[in-house]
Amino acid sequence: MVYKVIGLMSGSSLDGLDIVYTHLEETRGKWSFEIKHADCIPYHPDWVSKLRHTATLPVSEFLKLNTQYGRYLSDKVNEFIDRHNIHHQVHFIASHGHTVFHEPENNTTTQIGDGATIAAVTGLPVISDLRSLDVALGGQGAPIVPIGDKLLFGGYDYFLNIGGIANITVPHGDSLMAFDVCPANQILNVLAQREGLEMDEGGQLAAQGTLLMDVLSQLNEADYYSQRPPKSLSNEAARDLVFPILLESKHSTASLLHTTVQHIAEQVAEAIKLFPIAKEQTTMLVTGGGAFNTFLMLHLQKALEPLNVTVAVPDATIVKFKEALIMGLIGALRWREETNVLSSVTGASRDSISGALWMGHSYSGE
Repeated sequence: MVYKVIGLMSGSSLDGLDIVYTHLEETRGKWSFEIKHADCIPYHPDWVSKLRHTATLPVSEFLKLNTQYGRYLSDKVNEFIDRHNIHHQVHFIASHGHTVFHEPENNTTTQIGDGATIAAVTGLPVISDLRSLDVALGGQGAPIVPIGDKLLFGGYDYFLNIGGIANITVPHGDSLMAFDVCPANQILNVLAQREGLEMDEGGQLAAQGTLLMDVLSQLNEADYYSQRPPKSLSNEAARDLVFPILLESKHSTASLLHTTVQHIAEQVAEAIKLFPIAKEQTTMLVTGGGAFNTFLMLHLQKALEPLNVTVAVPDATIVKFKEALIMGLIGALRWREETNVLSSVTGASRDSISGALWMGHSYSGE
């Protein structure tokens, strides 16, 4: 069976909306994919500000923004369909939305981008709200991409996604475990923006700095790193973890970037140590915007060499759009009423079939 799906993903780095049109095929329990079209739509600064401060809005303004963002997503999907001439080809949309509030310890998570609005404006079925059921079942609601690691990228041992927050998928008995490792691109980008740069392209500025051992020690001492998984970080918690230490420092931006890169590499290595594999050599698939940071990749490989782990970076389309692709897969599994969130990953009381389904068309009875 082939599912022709649009997957939508907006991450904590706020670099833009990822849209993927993919063909997902299931044959005798085996899944394969082909990315037909993929775009990243940069956010206007107004949207960056709105999404960054959503959690502080009064309830009435929050609810209106949820609908407005749903309409924004709808408009971008319709433009994407026009641009790539895929009218009447899309079976459904799987939309992650944008996480604005995440407190799994209180059984609560919220991703804005109203699914009903997307269905109404696009006229297509929409699967949204992909995390809430897992959180209601006592899970972290994150990460949810490991189901895609398992079904679409089974040839690797570890999976690391370096977005605004770095998260990792590791083997755990006969199943998988996944968790948020540490803040990543969101702090690297904020530091680079102090120098008038959108981001530190390839880690060039970080390479000019020096390692600040005192700052590195402060970063590594955060309580979060001593917690056993499953665990996850909200955007706010990630910022609280590192922003005060780095943004209040008087050291040069280059050296702070250099030190943050080392911090990320060391925390990934510490995560791997918790889940060793009895093999002479293992591989880690690295995706997300951080995979394009050459300086970070060099430091990551150096930190992983003593653990016999080799970093593998796939082609640029998968690096950039793997999460949006997997949102499409999660939607396809929901459409089939099959497990799409793994309790071994999130710590929920059971696996779940997550996502709300909104039909974008009426039933004619013909």
